[in-house]
Amino acid sequence: MMKRNIEIGLLHSLSGDYVALAMVARAGILRGVAEVNADPALDVGFSVVERDPEGRLDRYAPLCRDMLQNAGVRHIFGCITSSSRKEVIPELERFHGALWYSTPYEGFEANEHVAYMHSCPNQHLLPLVEFAMPRFGNRVCLVGSNYIWGWEIAQIAREKISAMGGQVLSDRYLPIGDTGLAQILTEIQSLQPDFIINSLIGESSYSFLAQLAKMRAEASDAEMLPVLSCNFTEGEIPAARAAADGMYAAGPFFEASSGGHGSIAEMSRLAVHELAGYLNANPGAEMLPLTDLIALVAKQGRALRLDSENQHASQPVVIAQLRAGKFEEILRLPALAADPYWTRRDRSSLPLPNLRVVS
Repeated sequence: MMKRNIEIGLLHSLSGDYVALAMVARAGILRGVAEVNADPALDVGFSVVERDPEGRLDRYAPLCRDMLQNAGVRHIFGCITSSSRKEVIPELERFHGALWYSTPYEGFEANEHVAYMHSCPNQHLLPLVEFAMPRFGNRVCLVGSNYIWGWEIAQIAREKISAMGGQVLSDRYLPIGDTGLAQILTEIQSLQPDFIINSLIGESSYSFLAQLAKMRAEASDAEMLPVLSCNFTEGEIPAARAAADGMYAAGPFFEASSGGHGSIAEMSRLAVHELAGYLNANPGAEMLPLTDLIALVAKQGRALRLDSENQHASQPVVIAQLRAGKFEEILRLPALAADPYWTRRDRSSLPLPNLRVVS
């Protein structure tokens, strides 16, 4: 069978603060492309048009625009951070493109030009908190990078912890890439929370884990201050090294053996296959808006990972602990539909706001 060749965009940074995450996503995309191109059952093949934003936020929008306007690309696979995703959305809207986004994110978005292929908070953070509080206790410290992911994850965690009768002892932020953690760690050591939710990214996270491991070693207590994360995957283990050992994580997928790239690589690979399945035997469908493409495939009775209303993928919930360089599965829940705006939460148990007039 002669394959139709379709150019797709790849927009991941080959350097910068979160390069470890970007490289595993890129590897997953390229693996997916190779598999699609080698599959004789598909009448489509992909060639890749790649741009490197170099970890600089100001480069994402112009590079996205260049691919859409000048390279004839309509589907782009890329972006790690939510800030970079939000940078490219206006360009996608202007030039009728689609972004296949395969990183865990904080929810509260459902743009018709974005396919959200990884988990949102009701598929990662909420089950992780529900797992942790009965096991560790209800006193929690939050630490995150000072941008969209860190802010929103902390807000959702505070509400969930409060609804479960817990208490947030501290909520601290650090600029992306900053490793000046002394004050935050001193506060955590003083407060002695039952567990920590770590929403730092890149070098900030690796440094935090290393300094926390040193604190545990000095106290001769390997179980002290358990750390939970919704955005740490196998692809970062080489960067964090043994300091990450003992971490609890939630996601849709963990590698069965050590040395794998984890859920970001796997969701990136599956995103390529998802698009190929949509375009197979649908000549010209690559030019359709994403919502029209999903509707076409649904009408044809084909299997869809993406919800036709919010473009989010249903995902299993897996909770695992990192031991000796490998995540070991602790709990697996069935596939769960994404609820990006957390519409199904019960607010009845939340404390009423205490308002006062200030003059």
